[in-house]
Amino acid sequence: MRTFVAATVVATMIATSALAAVTASPLPAGKPAGVKKAQDADNTVWWVVGLGAVAAGVGLVASGNGNGTVAATTTTK
Repeated sequence: MRTFVAATVVATMIATSALAAVTASPLPAGKPAGVKKAQDADNTVWWVVGLGAVAAGVGLVASGNGNGTVAATTTTK
């Protein structure tokens, strides 16, 4: 479990810094700051990533630490 959490944290840090480097740019001189454009940005990818992370978390919690054996019930006639 620790390995999975560590790998997830590292991947998140790398992805965040990579996306920040791509999207960060100085404002052009003489033009508006772009607040309206930022508000209109398409956030669909982030919603999908967030829902995937939540689904993965629910899957991990649901899987639990059970040993996976099922008690069998036998009947005799």
